[in-house]
Amino acid sequence: MSKQKAITASSFLGEIFQFGFYKASQGRITRQVTLATLWGTFAIGCWRLFLALYQWTPMWQWIVPLGILALGVWISFRVVNYPRFADFLIAVEAEMNKVSWPSRTELIRSSIVVIFVIFSLAIILFSYDLLWRFLFKEVLGILK
Repeated sequence: MSKQKAITASSFLGEIFQFGFYKASQGRITRQVTLATLWGTFAIGCWRLFLALYQWTPMWQWIVPLGILALGVWISFRVVNYPRFADFLIAVEAEMNKVSWPSRTELIRSSIVVIFVIFSLAIILFSYDLLWRFLFKEVLGILK
């Protein structure tokens, strides 16, 4: 089993240092959205790191976050092109294309029903809260 893990780890490390695209024309939208999300996550993290390093010298305050950002951008790009993960994203996009999306009127009607149910439940829970508060304060005298 450890030999299999070693093979998997070495194939992943080998994949990180490649420059090509894996099945570039398949699952494009899902892979681009995933890549943009990963890049955004790294960018926000590096920005927060930049703000946290205010006591460092200005050169290091810029170099460390930019270095981590560059590394994160590259790793994100390679992860999206890693064969197992790319095949998963391709399958996700294929399944999303099979979904039957509601029309605009159906979406509006469903949203109105959901909003009505949420407000109804809020009113019911509020009335239960008033009832229990009345019972505990006025009738039983437990709360003061």
